[in-house]
Amino acid sequence: SRWCLITSHKLYSSVYDPNEKTFEKLLIANRGEIACRVIKTCKKMGIKTVAIHSDVDANAVHVKMADESVCVGPAPTSKSYLNMDAIMEVIRKTRAQAVSLNVSICCSFLSSLSLQASEGVTFIGPDTHAIQAMGDKIESKLLAKNAKVNTIPGFDGVVKDADEAVRIAREIGYPVMIKASAGGGGKGMRIAWDDEETREGFRFSSQEAASSFGDDRLLIEKFIDNPRHIEIQVLADKHGNALWLNERECSIQRRNQKVVEEAPSTFLDPETRRAMGEQAVALAKAVKYSSAGTVEFLVDSSKNFYFLEMNTRLQVEHPVTECITGLDLVQEMIRVAKGYPLRHKQADIPINGWAVECRVYAEDPYKSFGLPSIGKLSQYQEPLHIPSVRVDSGIQQGSDISIYYDPMISKLITYGSNRAEALKRMEEALDNYIIRGVAHNISLLREVIVHPRFVQGDISTKFLPEVYPDGFKGHKLTDLERRELLATAASLYVAEQLRSQRFLGTPRIPIAKSKRSSWELSVRLGDGIYPVAVSKDGSSFSVEVDGMKLNVTSEWNLASPLLSVTIDGTKRTIQRISRNASGETSIQFLGTVYKLQILTKVAAELSKYMPEKAAEDTSSILRSPMPGTVVAVSVKPGDVVSEGQEICVIEAMKMQNSMIAAKTGKV
Repeated sequence: SRWCLITSHKLYSSVYDPNEKTFEKLLIANRGEIACRVIKTCKKMGIKTVAIHSDVDANAVHVKMADESVCVGPAPTSKSYLNMDAIMEVIRKTRAQAVSLNVSICCSFLSSLSLQASEGVTFIGPDTHAIQAMGDKIESKLLAKNAKVNTIPGFDGVVKDADEAVRIAREIGYPVMIKASAGGGGKGMRIAWDDEETREGFRFSSQEAASSFGDDRLLIEKFIDNPRHIEIQVLADKHGNALWLNERECSIQRRNQKVVEEAPSTFLDPETRRAMGEQAVALAKAVKYSSAGTVEFLVDSSKNFYFLEMNTRLQVEHPVTECITGLDLVQEMIRVAKGYPLRHKQADIPINGWAVECRVYAEDPYKSFGLPSIGKLSQYQEPLHIPSVRVDSGIQQGSDISIYYDPMISKLITYGSNRAEALKRMEEALDNYIIRGVAHNISLLREVIVHPRFVQGDISTKFLPEVYPDGFKGHKLTDLERRELLATAASLYVAEQLRSQRFLGTPRIPIAKSKRSSWELSVRLGDGIYPVAVSKDGSSFSVEVDGMKLNVTSEWNLASPLLSVTIDGTKRTIQRISRNASGETSIQFLGTVYKLQILTKVAAELSKYMPEKAAEDTSSILRSPMPGTVVAVSVKPGDVVSEGQEICVIEAMKMQNSMIAAKTGKV
């Protein structure tokens, strides 16, 4: 049970003992990929599951996977997945013996759960005291200090208003981090470099905190510039035993939310790893913690580490820990909740190989590294045919990505005997991941994992803004890559022309076979127009671009969303996203989608007579870059506004975004 079982579908392998009785029925008060993850382990352990869902999630994957399902309210989480009365009623109605919660939990719900304990209902997780203590960032920081855990300098109380926030920030010294006391997941969190940003950060953070957690209390602490974000997975039982299951490197972030994680970290040496692990266990024991939990640290360039927070739930990035230790953390949580002692000692916990996780989001990475996208997944295929790939998802083809919930599509995990192998598999998996119907961040993820700085392990929480100071623009093609893309696009065009000449069955009129074997094309890519000559040689094409000849070979299965192409011996996996009758086509190449137009030489010469559509002037209007809810309007008709002035605030997927004027003018 200590080693990681590698299959096409899952990368965790704790052995289940059928003689070890736990629960007959478990209710899962969550949705999406984490609910599906819990159900998978419950099936392995012979536990029946009950899924709750909102009305818009009636056909969700986790609902279909569970043995029973009950609707608990409308779409907003406060009226469904956080509807305490409805969930408690479902527990009674279904006679569930245990309940798994991985959502933002308020104290009143835990109090209700404590009452249910007398009726034989067990909570899969730590007790109420530990959740309340660690869920409150102010109290958790004080407890960490008492447990001799390194902490970040800051104000230990609750910030009352914006004026007090400014005073405290000046005392601590800029920059400061303003964050929600009950927060998590990057919500209710702002960095402030001066008084004005502190006032604005206080306003937005308190509003986001109230919206997401029902608690608008804020704290302020010193912002450690350019750190790494490294966390320690802990596991503790009800008998005083606690283990640290090594670290996870989580420094690649945008808007304080993790994007790429890996285990172990390239940065930690055995001594630092042990010191962080021992402090994490000390904190867990100080609050009598009993379940799986995560202690998060900021680590500076000198390997000094500081306590950030403790998450009292199963983290999104837990699969990478399961891969390198071979433990099924959900199974361990269920065992602990039933009262069994841990089966392992600290010396039993290995670092076996390397695992990388990419969070695949329905987001447009070209807008602030990822603004939410909504829509229906018209086509969806996970790259599970690749060895050592695991995908944790809660969606399927036909699923809707809505404004009500987190835009995560899945967690894509690859495992290897070393880091280079895991990253190479991730590169292949991202190229083979088919997602249609919504914007997604595959292009950003692929660029991150192949970037020289990331490959060398030279990362911090500022990686994205430092590497892409002007925002993410997609993959920048080298001259060779540009020629490969042009040759591939031209070959696809010719292959399609040849296919259109073929007839199935016996035509009534004899068809003269085309003897054409060469084509002269004009391909537009970006601002460039390139003459391309294509000649057919069996199943291959010889393509001349920029005076250089490339040999392009493939099976040319044009009906497949994935196409494996070999260009002068180099294998590439491409996806043709779209095409139309005017020669315009979109091809995903090296993770990025490129728009091309392929015309015959004659058509290209005639196209110069086509009038161009004038670009729309959008400077006088304010158009939301994402779907969401208008939560505040800062102006009224007749107001004169200056460039950069706030017009309104849009809330999308629990994050608030200030919309500003593009120019000076009158509303």
